[in-house]
Parts: sequence; C-alpha cells; structure tokens
Amino acid sequence: MKKPANPCFSSGPCAKRPGWSVNVLKGIPKGRSHRSAIGKAKLAEVLDLSRSILKLPDDWRIGIVPASDTGAVEMALWSLLGTRGVEMLAWESFGSGWVSDVQKQLKLNDVIVRDAAYGDIPDLSQVDFDRDVVFTWNGTTSGARVPNGDWIADDRAGLTICDATSAAFAMDLPWDKLDVVTYSWQKIMGGEGAHGILILSPRAVERLESHTPDWPMPKIFRLTKGGKLIEGVFKGETINTPSMLAVEDCIDGLKWAQNVGGLEGLIERTNRNAEAVDAWVSKTPWVEHLATSADIRSTTSMCLKIVDPRVADKPEDDQRALVKKMVNLLDTEDVAYDIGGYRDAPPGLRLWAGATVETSDLEDLFPWLGWAFEQVIS
Repeated sequence: MKKPANPCFSSGPCAKRPGWSVNVLKGIPKGRSHRSAIGKAKLAEVLDLSRSILKLPDDWRIGIVPASDTGAVEMALWSLLGTRGVEMLAWESFGSGWVSDVQKQLKLNDVIVRDAAYGDIPDLSQVDFDRDVVFTWNGTTSGARVPNGDWIADDRAGLTICDATSAAFAMDLPWDKLDVVTYSWQKIMGGEGAHGILILSPRAVERLESHTPDWPMPKIFRLTKGGKLIEGVFKGETINTPSMLAVEDCIDGLKWAQNVGGLEGLIERTNRNAEAVDAWVSKTPWVEHLATSADIRSTTSMCLKIVDPRVADKPEDDQRALVKKMVNLLDTEDVAYDIGGYRDAPPGLRLWAGATVETSDLEDLFPWLGWAFEQVIS
C-alpha cells in the first residue's frame, strides 16, 4: 500500500502547509527585539495578512496574545465577563474547561450551562442573548460544530465570545454575529504554538472600556489602561515577548493561504478533505462519525468511533487499549502520527482534515486504517 507523503494528521499542532521547509524561515530577524522597527513590521504583517484573509470589518481589532488560543479565551473571559448573566455552551473538552473557569475561578453566580454529549450540540434555540454567551464554534475534541450563525440574535444585548481555534480559516465565520473571536496559529494554518489571536468587535471594546472586573487582573490579561483600550496590543505591540521564529513561520503560512485563493481557497481545500473522509466512512462498516448528524459535523477535526462489535462491545478501557494499538501501529509504519481521540473523548480516532492536509494523503491513509483495524482484532 502507498503511504501518505505527509503522515501528519494531528489536530494540533497541525500539518505544515504543502511544500514547507525550514528555508521559509530565512527571513527571521535573529537576535533582534520584537520592539525594533523590523520586529514591529513583522508583527504588523501577521495582523494585516490575517485581517485581509479573514475579511475582518475595518473597525474590528485583531491582536497577538500569549498562551495560544487558551490565553486568548482566558483574556476575554477575565476581562469582559461580570456585568450580566452568562450562558456557557459546552459539548467537548475545551468548552467544558471554559465552564469550569467561569464557575470555579471567576466564581460568577449567574451562570447557565447548556451542554451536550460528545458528538452532539446543545439546543441553540434556547440561548438567551440578553446574557453573554460563550461557546466554541467547532469542537476540536468531539468533531461537532455549530451549523452556522443564524441562531445568534442580531439585536443581542450580551456579547458572544467564540473560541474558533479549529474553525478560523476553514469555516465561514459571520463577523456580524460574533463579538469576540479567538484562535491559535497551530491549527488551520499549521503554525508554531504558543501564540494566540484575539479579535474584538466595537461592542467588545465598548464593554472593555466601561467595565472594571471585580477580581485582580494579571498583567498578562490586561487590555485597558485608565479605562481605555491599549491600542498597541492590536498594532503588534505584544504584551509579552513573542517568538520571531514563530512569527516568520506564521507569515509564510498566511502568504501560502493567499496563493491558494485566500479564505475561499482554504475552505474549499478543507471541505474537499472532509468529503474524502465522509466517503470513506460511508463505505467502511467498522467506523462511524462521532457526530452522526451531518449538519453539525466538523470539517477539520473529524472524530471517529469504532462501531464493530468486536471492539464496541468491550469495556471502555479495552476499547481504548485497542485504539492505542492501532495508533501505535500506524505511527511505527510512518503512516499516521497522533490520530488517537482526545483523552476525555469516547474511544476512537481523530483525523485532521484542515487546509494544510492534502486530500491525496488522506486517501492513501484509508487503506492503512483498515489494515491497522484488522491487525488489532485478529
């Protein structure tokens, strides 16, 4: 069987863009301060390219923040919540983590949690937009996403805070429905870790400038000074020292995105990959999508469950052991790396199908998945 040319199907950090090599990093301003003219120019280029590709409205702010998507979400939660009730939507590990932070760390009292099992999403028609609403657009660990933004009220009084880390650059985000959006470089664009992006609507900026949280605010989370937004954060003046190597790598990925057709090209590449996985699943009797409803199924982090009774009827620990054997076999053969389901998710596989993955590599992988399955059940 032919092996995939690139066996990197991890859901983060994700595959580098096709054709990537270390030579793309030759423009790094080595040993230079991120506050130097060249450092500032590189950071501004990341923001300008990101704004252009994502088609952000002109009056939205976009900034580079520390600690990946996690840092960006935490900054939003700690800085913006507390003026009104909050609805937390959770259907996978990271959404559940935001629930825990709001309830146990911020200790907000007026919190409604709407959750769902892995592979499903809550009833979106029940959401009250007089409250702030926190949700993930795409559940990276469950393979389930919101179908669109139609469920979000145009006349909302509260803010919508959206963790879009495995959706941005791969799915069409309706900016008029979202007030805060976060993502990390290491997902769709295959960048290096440690850096996040925080995007704020004018409504979010207004909240920041009119609201002082009741809790101490760590320096790394501070977005205002004297009641005014720290505009420098959204012009490349990062709160802490960024990796200029990661910045250069991010610029390369964004330029590649432009060359493949911008946002439309990235979405097309992602959808083509998802369709290939769907086609394989539909004709493979031993596996199904964890998200059984097609309209909420992720096109990037595609989570699969093994339904063959020789595995599915076993205790969960035994199922996990068999999946781990499959994953190890594929890793040893240099066919697929890091495709085990997330540790908190039901036992299964997880294939990244974002834009940096080639469809041909997925198609070469499928026979190997069948081979590994037969090996562990024989």
